[in-house]
Amino acid sequence: MTGLHSKIFGVVGWSGSGKTTLMRELLPNLIARGLRVSTMKHTHHNFDIDKPGKDSHMHREAGAYEVLITGAKRWALLHENRDEQEPDIDTLLANMAPVDLVLIEGFKKHPHRKLEVLRPAIGKPMIADTDDSIVAIASDQAMETASVPVLDLNDVAAIGDFIVDYCMLEVKSENGPA
Repeated sequence: MTGLHSKIFGVVGWSGSGKTTLMRELLPNLIARGLRVSTMKHTHHNFDIDKPGKDSHMHREAGAYEVLITGAKRWALLHENRDEQEPDIDTLLANMAPVDLVLIEGFKKHPHRKLEVLRPAIGKPMIADTDDSIVAIASDQAMETASVPVLDLNDVAAIGDFIVDYCMLEVKSENGPA
């Protein structure tokens, strides 16, 4: 990956492993280091952030290819795939503003570098055993058989340190978490 988003890093794992919780905890940790961080979340479910009855929803229902909703605090671009295939990561990244790091939750099959969130209690196999794009594991238990570094899932600062070091990010603030 090159260009505006050459620093991308993924968080993957089985459903219920704690991916979203880790992402939610990592964001303030990385932002406190002076980094500008965006996220991308992949879902296999149909979703809608718009509400029936709202003007923007009526625009979409009437056939608009894209609807841009804007206000003083935020804006969102709604793009209907209709008969198109789901866009790939590179296409999606091209639509995002330049940042220091894009954290990606999901997109398990894309070859970008990832951290696996693994909770043995869930009873699912280690993804890192069959996916060489996983460069570390964050787990709530020790993993003697792992072929990549294993980080304590409850030590968000250490996970943040790993991502910063691995992605060779330039920390802009010394006020980051200890």
